[in-house]
Amino acid sequence: MQDAIEFLKQQIRTVPDWPEPGVQFRDITPLLANPRAFRVLIDQFVHRYFDTRPDVIAGLDARGFIIGSVLAYELNVGFVPIRKKGKLPFTTVQETYELEYGSATVEMHTDAVKAGDRVLLIDDLIATGGTMLAGKRLLERLGASVIEGAVIVDLPELGGSAKIREQGLPVFALVDFQGH
Repeated sequence: MQDAIEFLKQQIRTVPDWPEPGVQFRDITPLLANPRAFRVLIDQFVHRYFDTRPDVIAGLDARGFIIGSVLAYELNVGFVPIRKKGKLPFTTVQETYELEYGSATVEMHTDAVKAGDRVLLIDDLIATGGTMLAGKRLLERLGASVIEGAVIVDLPELGGSAKIREQGLPVFALVDFQGH
């Protein structure tokens, strides 16, 4: 089999000028639709976190739910969704942040993690880093310790992964794409 990371990278579609002119959107849906690629993807994360198993995996809305819930199942740990504002029925904490093209608010239930929980924060992609940093702040407000931020794709030219590391959170990305 070819190199697993190169195989995964080849499954990611680039959509030019979406959602606005000049943006090269990295679309992971072909990767998810291919059963072999999806298995290789999850296996990469399972092998990384098998020995340093977190207590909980927190997935960022919405593609972080797909990867995070399957990884939580494979590692036999809990999964916590960090949702867009207004989607959770119980008491929440919120964090507003800037995106590459706009702003947004994410929230999570106040009882989603406990003080001292070691949490892996996962999403599909890091662009400017705002979503992951907002998730980190929410988790830390509830007393959890975020051990790493994990993604399929990093867009290093946008500076998000560097900004996240500067805030003290290690970042693990399976692939990176130069240019945005």
